[in-house]
Amino acid sequence: MLTLFLILFPVVAATLILLIGGSERTKQIALVATLVELAGAGYAFAVFKPDATSQFAFDYPWIGSLGIRFSAGIDGISVLLVLLTGLLVPFIVLSTFNRNYPRPATFYALMIYMQAALMGVFTARDGFLFYLFFEAALIPIYFLAAMWGGENRVPVTFKFFIYTIFGSLFMLVALVYLYYQTPATAGATHSAAIVDFYKLKLTPEAQNWVFWAFFIAFAIKMPVFPFHTWQPDTYVESPTPATMLLAGIMLKMGVYGLIRFILPIVPLGMETWGKTAIILSVIGILYGAIIAIRQRDMKRLIAYSSFSHVGLMAAGVFSQTETGMQGALVQMLAHGINVVGMFFVADVIFSRANTRQLDQLGGITQSTPKLTVYFMIMLLGSVALPLTNGFVGEFLLLHGVYTYNPYLGLAAGFTIIFGAVYMLRMFQKSMFGATTSRTESFADLTTSESWVLIPLVFMVFWIGIYPHSFLNVTEPAVANLMKYIGTTAVSMK
Repeated sequence: MLTLFLILFPVVAATLILLIGGSERTKQIALVATLVELAGAGYAFAVFKPDATSQFAFDYPWIGSLGIRFSAGIDGISVLLVLLTGLLVPFIVLSTFNRNYPRPATFYALMIYMQAALMGVFTARDGFLFYLFFEAALIPIYFLAAMWGGENRVPVTFKFFIYTIFGSLFMLVALVYLYYQTPATAGATHSAAIVDFYKLKLTPEAQNWVFWAFFIAFAIKMPVFPFHTWQPDTYVESPTPATMLLAGIMLKMGVYGLIRFILPIVPLGMETWGKTAIILSVIGILYGAIIAIRQRDMKRLIAYSSFSHVGLMAAGVFSQTETGMQGALVQMLAHGINVVGMFFVADVIFSRANTRQLDQLGGITQSTPKLTVYFMIMLLGSVALPLTNGFVGEFLLLHGVYTYNPYLGLAAGFTIIFGAVYMLRMFQKSMFGATTSRTESFADLTTSESWVLIPLVFMVFWIGIYPHSFLNVTEPAVANLMKYIGTTAVSMK
């Protein structure tokens, strides 16, 4: 029942916020609601027993005549993402306390509705339930970007909407096909349970097209090269809280989908097209990093950095190695923490200097000791310094890609060098040097702003110093998935 609470409580909380309306205490109500959700997600992680099976599960008939059920639970593949979703949203809400957004009740309700949809995606055990939440997560973020975004928000959000809907239609076709391949029961109904999809013995031809149907849907959502063109503009034009939701949590739906659907359902499709997918992922790593080096806008630079890091996660999954899979899971957690922290720092700088252009900044560190320290820690996590959260995931991911193909592993390894270049350059240009007319009276972090970054900094070191507190939780489920993939592929040949 805990899983049901994690899905339904945000829905109830967001609805109450809408009913209350534009109260002066809307922010506080939203923060309390998300902290309650964090407590539930934290409890689930704390008492979770490392295993390959679902825990805290519930299962109710949804469309009984078709064998479709409202079924969800938390296993070793999803537990870190449940924690991530519960962890980040309260700090995203807290990051808005020094901002005043019009129609605040709608603004905060949409963020919390999106949290509910994300929880549903990461816990769904029914294929059509997964699709429902996968699509439901798009609606709040679309309105957040379209209603509170920048000057070009209308064409940018329309492009984002069309891209993601287009990809999801491929996934829907694949799910319908898989549904009808499951054996009919005595009531002449098929099964939409994801675990039943794993038992199918599809022909190689069927696996090839199902692979591409899922891959296109998830590659657009992450995104993976060349399906990424919607991402930079959407990140820049969206209000910063929406950008945090997109980069910190929503893109993880794509990586999670690769692990949950593609690997165990179409192993022969992976054998045929996995190399193509991993090459595209590595191209994205290098392309995103090179474009990030050339950026002058802080928010756009971080957007391309996120694109590059997600390419490495996808490459680790497609390496079909246990270390690559473990790396992808822990890196999703680490990347979510780091990218939310980096976008928040960029927003703090913009709120005071009224610009994100690096050539108009400088000298900020002279009057901001707190911002300087927190910014540097988040940056070091992003560039994978040892003993920070980014190092653990990137090391495992690069090991997995290198095991798959040394040349691809070498190419992917350039992400560490390029990442250090563009991140340290951004820090140097914005924080050091002489002050400008925009930064000469720059104020340090407020109390609420510090409380956004302090817990994120704590997580940077916790994951970096004690990675086994997370890796041990996911290890049994990953090992079971790898064993299943191997035996399934062999039995089909």
